[in-house]
Amino acid sequence: MINVYMDDYRRAPQEFALARTTEECLLLLRECEVGVLSLDYDMGPADDNGGFVAKAIVLEGLFPREIYLHTSSSQGRKEMFELLYPALPEETALHNGPMPAKKLREIASEVSAP
Repeated sequence: MINVYMDDYRRAPQEFALARTTEECLLLLRECEVGVLSLDYDMGPADDNGGFVAKAIVLEGLFPREIYLHTSSSQGRKEMFELLYPALPEETALHNGPMPAKKLREIASEVSAP
């Protein structure tokens, strides 16, 4: 299982695969079991946005175990949340904001544990 951080600018947190484009993110969702997904909205002028990824998650049933919306765009966060929330399976948690530091430490410690 992998964790995915989609962002065209920011660095990925420790223990996250970085998807620099929406297509990279969707490829990882289609090909891998994803535990935690963190989405940005604005992905640059040559790419789609996080809403495109949210729609694909819903239409293709690509839900990970947890989704965080770390974007600084309040309108983009609202759009992604409103697309994902009504279709959310019971086993997926949706968080309307970025990962807290406690969650990041938890993920890092799970990987480093023997």
